[in-house]
Amino acid sequence: MKIKVSIAKKPEKELLITTETIRLDAALKLSGAVMTGGQAKNVIQEGLVKVGGEVCCARGRKLAEGDFFEFERTIYHIVR
Repeated sequence: MKIKVSIAKKPEKELLITTETIRLDAALKLSGAVMTGGQAKNVIQEGLVKVGGEVCCARGRKLAEGDFFEFERTIYHIVR
């Protein structure tokens, strides 16, 4: 007996910014992934956010066009 497993593709969204860069915590709020800056701080410090595929615990991490972050199985691409 063979078992076929398929892996669901993660949803992807674009996050439009009007500045050169945006802080990771601000990007989480702007995207609507979290409601407050306090929530953004907590999820980042708990290691629940990935930037460029790696866990990032620095809420002040700067993101620019072309960067991406992942939170709760959704990938957000920074566009300008």
